[in-house]
Amino acid sequence: MVQKNLELAVGAFVALGIAAFFMLALQVSDLTSLGDERGYQVTARFENIGGLRVRAPVTMGGVRIGRVVGIDLDPQTYEAVVTLSLDPRFDQIPTDSSASILTSGLLGEQYIGLEPGGMDSYLTEGSTLRLTQSALVLEKLIGRMLTNAPGD
Repeated sequence: MVQKNLELAVGAFVALGIAAFFMLALQVSDLTSLGDERGYQVTARFENIGGLRVRAPVTMGGVRIGRVVGIDLDPQTYEAVVTLSLDPRFDQIPTDSSASILTSGLLGEQYIGLEPGGMDSYLTEGSTLRLTQSALVLEKLIGRMLTNAPGD
């Protein structure tokens, strides 16, 4: 009987450890909100999105207010159409706000930064951000610097 209780305790301890490890892995990989896109969706069009990926953060003033939920290509204009899911707590973002693709650090991940506009009307489900700034492609920037360098 004591042996059986000991085996049950060890089994419960191992199961608890596996569950804790699984939760830690989800937290570290930021998958805890998988399928949890309760926000309202807006779109933004960019000429070049660089290395932007689905699930990239959307920030305003350094605060995360949403994430990228879709990236498509418009076959008529050949622009990238990025769908953002914004937290419903942030429902007073002016319609003339601008979206820029930014990089955290020199070679870090890319994310979308929103700068608030000044209009009294606000983004709602299905709105489109008209003022956008595409990703800065490091290779193009270096190439421009090399071609504009003074000759010897």
